[in-house]
Amino acid sequence: MHKPIIVLGGGPAGGAVVLGLIRLGYAVTVIGEPRPFDAVEGISERVVDGLRGAGFRKALTAIRAPSARNATWNGESNSANTERLISRRMLDEGIWQDLRNAGAECIDGRVTSVEQGDDRLSVTYQTHGGSNTIEGAFIVEARGRAAPSARLKRFRGAETVSLLQYWQGPAAEAQSAAVSFDDGWAWMAMTEEGKRYLQLTFDVATANLPSKAELAQFCTQRLLTIPQAAPFMANADPIGEPHARTSTPILCEEAVGDRWIRVGDAAMAVDPLSGNGIFQAMSSALQAPAVINTLLKSPERMALAKVFHQSRVNALFYRFARIGRDFYQMERQWAERPFWESRHHWPDNIPMHIATTFDEFEVKTMPVVQEGEIIAADVVVTPDQPLGIWHLGGIELAPVVLAVKQRKEGQSLESCLSDLALESTPHTAVLNWLQGMGLR
Repeated sequence: MHKPIIVLGGGPAGGAVVLGLIRLGYAVTVIGEPRPFDAVEGISERVVDGLRGAGFRKALTAIRAPSARNATWNGESNSANTERLISRRMLDEGIWQDLRNAGAECIDGRVTSVEQGDDRLSVTYQTHGGSNTIEGAFIVEARGRAAPSARLKRFRGAETVSLLQYWQGPAAEAQSAAVSFDDGWAWMAMTEEGKRYLQLTFDVATANLPSKAELAQFCTQRLLTIPQAAPFMANADPIGEPHARTSTPILCEEAVGDRWIRVGDAAMAVDPLSGNGIFQAMSSALQAPAVINTLLKSPERMALAKVFHQSRVNALFYRFARIGRDFYQMERQWAERPFWESRHHWPDNIPMHIATTFDEFEVKTMPVVQEGEIIAADVVVTPDQPLGIWHLGGIELAPVVLAVKQRKEGQSLESCLSDLALESTPHTAVLNWLQGMGLR
C-alpha cells in the first residue's frame, strides 16, 4: 500500500492542496482541528471565485451575500465598496466536508510532532482516543501562522498584534467598517444575527498593552474613542474575553524541501490591512499540487520545482506587503506616530507597478506549470512581471516577442504576426497587447 501525502491543516490553503492532489490521483490524509475561537472575516468576490475554482462546494454555503463596507482613512469616509462576511468556523467546517466528499481521509486531531528522516516521514497526533502516528510519502505544512518555523529563515515586518473582541446585540443589517486612529486601525463587522466582531490592531513595541485581565476594559475604552464604532457597540455587550493574535507579516524564505512544502500563512502571512488573507493563502496553495507531483515523480526537475514554488511565494509576499504599504501611506494624519512611521516605507520603496516598455522585454527560460507538473519553458520577462508571462489567449508569447524584435525595418505588427500563423482571435489579443506596450 502506498503511503499517503499528509496535509497538516484543513483551512482554505490546506484544503486547496488536498483537492488538487486528489485530482492528480494521490491518496491524501488531512490532520486538523477546529480553531480555538470563531472569527468573522470579510472577503472579496475574487476569494469566492478562488474557492469555487479550487473545487470547494459545501464551503461556499458559509458565505453570506455582500454587505456594505465603510472605510474612514486619512479623515475621509467612503462607503462605495462591499464585502462578504463569513464565519471562519462555518467556512472551515464546510471545507472539511468537501475534503471528505472528495475522498480524503480526514483526522480531527492536534499534531504533536513531525519527524523527517532520510527514509521515514511520520506525524504524531493527539485525538480524544489517544496518541497515534502515521507515516507518509510527503508532508504539506498548512497550519497557518502557528506552524512551527523556528529552524527556518524568516523575513518579518513590523511586529503587529490584533485584539479581537465579540459583542452581542439585537438583529441588525450586516455591515463592516475599517477606521484608522492615532496608534493603529480597527476593523468592525456586524452580522444579521446581531453578533459584532471588533478588532483593534496595534504595534507591539509601542502599544503599551495592559495585562490579560485588563484587555477587555482596554478594548472597550479604545473603541469608545472611535466615533465609527458607535453603531457596532450600540445596545450590545461584550461576550467572553478578547483574543490576541499576531498579525506580523512573515515570509518563510525556505518554503519547500525534497519531501515537504509550506503553503498559505505557513509560507507567507501578510498584514491584514491588505484585505487579501484567504486569497493570498490560496494563491500559494493552488500551485502546490503541481510542485509536489514533480518532486515525487520527476526528481530530475526537483530543483526547478523548488525554484518555482519559492519564487512565487516570495513574489506574493512582496506584492501584498506593498499593497499594505500603499494603504498605510494614504493615512497622513499621524505620519510621525510610531505605528504609522514604521509601516510607511516597509518592505521597500519599489512601486506596486513598474512602467514597462517593449525594449525591456526579455525571453528567458523559467519554470511553469504544464498538465500538473513543473517544466522549463521560454517566457517573456518584464520589470513588472519578473516571474514571466508564458501564454496570452493560449498563445506562447516568447516566439511572438522574438519575432517582433527581429522584424524587418518597416514591417508592420500585423504582417509580423501573420508570419506566425496565429488564429484570428488570439491574433487580435496579442496585437492589442503589443500595442498596449506602445508598439505601432
